[in-house]
Amino acid sequence: MNLLLLFDEDFLPDGTAHLTGRRAQHAREVLRAEPGEVLRVGRVGGLVGTGEVLENSAGLLRLSVQLTELPPPRAGVDLLLAIPRPKALKKVLPAVASLGVDRVVLVNAARVEKSYFDSKVLAPDFIQELLLQGLEQARDTRLPEVLVRERFRPFVEDELDALLGPQALRLLPHPPAHQPLTATRVGTAPRVLLAIGPDGGWVPFEAALLEAHGFQPFTLGPRILRVETAVPVLLGQVALLRDNIPPPEGPQRT
Repeated sequence: MNLLLLFDEDFLPDGTAHLTGRRAQHAREVLRAEPGEVLRVGRVGGLVGTGEVLENSAGLLRLSVQLTELPPPRAGVDLLLAIPRPKALKKVLPAVASLGVDRVVLVNAARVEKSYFDSKVLAPDFIQELLLQGLEQARDTRLPEVLVRERFRPFVEDELDALLGPQALRLLPHPPAHQPLTATRVGTAPRVLLAIGPDGGWVPFEAALLEAHGFQPFTLGPRILRVETAVPVLLGQVALLRDNIPPPEGPQRT
């Protein structure tokens, strides 16, 4: 835990924060924080800073808090993600929170098992706990928004533009494609929307529908990756291209 996250309800009128449960236990048993020590803290949805330990007894952590810094900048990326296996989703959600994704739409697909929708991992409290783990790791305070949609075609045709906006560069990692990510205009895009399929990929109808709605297919190379590997790899590549590589030039005249 690289950042102790504080919620609005943790603060008392005098400005101190009182924590119980997992966070207090972590400060006592792992950090072994004594009164007078200073911890890195952040208010969920707000600033980061420091918390001086006033008391760290069994079941209670009391802090004097100073919040003065902005959290890390956002990635400017949203995900349209076919719901992966529950075990994989438990890895993906902390990763997307750590990497600064703003919104994740978990959507049904032909190769998504119907039983996934009954998994406890999709319960709102479970999702939030996984996202908080990612924020704690990355010293961030802003929770991604996570939405679940059980019908693929209605979502793409009726909700996609209004929910995720038409201005984002829409990218479709898809094994049959030949164009690499570096051939896209990701470097200058104000926002990026990645549509990542399930293990086994999007079926042809799904890929064609996404392309019809502006998604540009590209290849990740000859290796086939599981979703929990592909998501951080793609986010890392997008970040690298947006930070360091200029967009490809147009056709050269001779």
